Amino acid sequence: MSASAVALDGKPRCGWCSAAPSFLAYHDTEWGQPVSDDHRLFEKLCLEGFQSGLSWRTILDKRENFRAAFHGFDFDKIAGFGEPDVERLLKNEGIVRHRGKIEAVINNAKRAQELVAREGSLAAFVWRFEPHPTKLADPQTVTTSPEAVALSKELKKLGWKFVGPTTVYAFMQAMGLINDHVAECVIRSKVEQARKKFKRPGRSR
Repeated sequence: MSASAVALDGKPRCGWCSAAPSFLAYHDTEWGQPVSDDHRLFEKLCLEGFQSGLSWRTILDKRENFRAAFHGFDFDKIAGFGEPDVERLLKNEGIVRHRGKIEAVINNAKRAQELVAREGSLAAFVWRFEPHPTKLADPQTVTTSPEAVALSKELKKLGWKFVGPTTVYAFMQAMGLINDHVAECVIRSKVEQARKKFKRPGRSR
């Protein structure tokens, strides 16, 4: 796929957003915008884990179903899930019914609680791995980075699952830790402005 594509409004965008109708709004309003909300960060890590071996289109089209099934990705609620919840979710045709991935979300919810207790917020931990802009490769030419590898290793060391370097890099792209919109994309400058105004989260206590 080309690095860029011209949308129906005649303006250039990242080429991938022309692959499916649902991609355009996601690309224009979400992808790359910096995020500090813990539930949104946790949601994205979970959904990237569910995407493993599948397409993002499949996950995006089911996102509202995932949100309903996992209480808006409130990790404090998910951490209390047990085997009956796993069995219930395995019968939910609106999500990806994969036992390992479902159990990983529950496990990761407990690990998220531990991180919040230690760091003050999930955001404070994640944003420590934001790469310096001068260290970035050309947009969308790589599938991971040293920072993504480092974050992946740290999460795994803390007991998280389905958080490999490629998964974590996609998470960093989407949550605004990097601006991976291609140079000619009309949204790139908007994301860059949002990143400049964004207050990096630190310890809240």
